[in-house]
Amino acid sequence: MGTRFIGLLVVVIIVVIALLLLISCIKIVPQAKAMVVERLGAYQATWSTGLHFKVPIIDRVAKRVDLKEQVVDFAPQPVITKDNVTMRIDTVVFYQITDPKMFCYGVANPIMAIENLTATTLRNIIGDLELDQTLTSRETINTKMRASLDVATDPWGIKVNRVELKNIIPPAAIQDAMEKQMKAERERREAILRAEGEKKSTILVAEGNKESAILDAEAEKQAAILRAEAQKEAKIREAEGEAEAILKVQQATADGIRFLKEAGADKSVLTLKSLEAFEKAADGKATKIIIPSEIQSLAGLVKSAKEIVTE
Repeated sequence: MGTRFIGLLVVVIIVVIALLLLISCIKIVPQAKAMVVERLGAYQATWSTGLHFKVPIIDRVAKRVDLKEQVVDFAPQPVITKDNVTMRIDTVVFYQITDPKMFCYGVANPIMAIENLTATTLRNIIGDLELDQTLTSRETINTKMRASLDVATDPWGIKVNRVELKNIIPPAAIQDAMEKQMKAERERREAILRAEGEKKSTILVAEGNKESAILDAEAEKQAAILRAEAQKEAKIREAEGEAEAILKVQQATADGIRFLKEAGADKSVLTLKSLEAFEKAADGKATKIIIPSEIQSLAGLVKSAKEIVTE
């Protein structure tokens, strides 16, 4: 009875061990992962996403590889520019494993290899640039570093997608000088803007004065024209008034003579009335009056008549 129990226990143990061994040989590779499998120490296969089986004891999973894009941030590296300025630059590298086999067997420590390669490549690129170029050429430096690293890491099964300069840290003295230079540049720009504003203001004031002077001259011109027209109109009306007055005097004289004639006055009286009409027409303003000959013969008669009337 005891021997049978022991035998049964041994069988159960063997079955359990077999099941555990079988289960251990079943491998499920997740998405964006890969497994490098070795058989008796030699490369056997690369398992991609899915269900896989390996031979117990003979096969083993040498390395599990993450195929997603990864980011590694390296510590600041001291570099020297072309004009002998020492600065510290830290970089960020975005890479992706494209060949798990080469990644597993191509280099002993891929991350350390990428870090050292990044440092040497950065020193080579910065060594050809001056300080100002280094500070303003980040995109150019990133592009050159990515191209160099991509070529160098290709035999390792690694693709470098992007390289970024995270920080550029110049020496403290250089930073102080740069801050002073930036302050001076800002003050210069402020002075230029202020001068341009004053210039524009002066121009606008001058244009306003010019426009005002033009408007004043135009208004004065219009006023002079209106004054001349008013004077002209006044003289015309004055002349028309004088002409109308003379016309009325003439009309009254003619009416008087006609009345005398109708009343039967003789020729001498008519001639005397005509002479008085000429005198009124002159109105003391004419310097010369032409008197008909028949009126001149009666001048003495008129004078005598005036003397008799006066006495």
